[in-house]
Amino acid sequence: MPTLIPPERIDDFIGIELEPTHWLEIDQQRVNNFAECTMDRQFIHTDPEAAMQTPFGGTIAHGFLTLSLLSHFVEKLDIQIEGMQMVVNYGLEKVRFIHPVKVGSRVCVRTKICDISEKKQGQYLVRLQATMDIEGEARPAFVAECLFLQLT
Repeated sequence: MPTLIPPERIDDFIGIELEPTHWLEIDQQRVNNFAECTMDRQFIHTDPEAAMQTPFGGTIAHGFLTLSLLSHFVEKLDIQIEGMQMVVNYGLEKVRFIHPVKVGSRVCVRTKICDISEKKQGQYLVRLQATMDIEGEARPAFVAECLFLQLT
């Protein structure tokens, strides 16, 4: 059951760090499917044998693949504006890819609520800082400020 934010209490939630999401494995099939969708078939993503000869030591996920998973992870967050009917992606403020995600790794996302503002009646712009952690790695895959519009 999600935590519901009453519109009159939005300010109480600014700065709150939410529970990390579940772990998700990044397998070669997911990377290959993304490569086909985006036509980005660079060997470091799709050719395990050739990628073994690089400093990565194997294939890695596309940065944009990891970023695109934000939609999946944010959908799983257990917090929403009271009366929310749907959420739409509104964009990104800033993204930094910090560390490559090796195929076979597991990732999760930590989020912090940076701001919530009412754009129009019933439309709330939520700005999150999202950090994708890689299991067993000290550095994250990326840090991004992302925007979602919650419609009530």
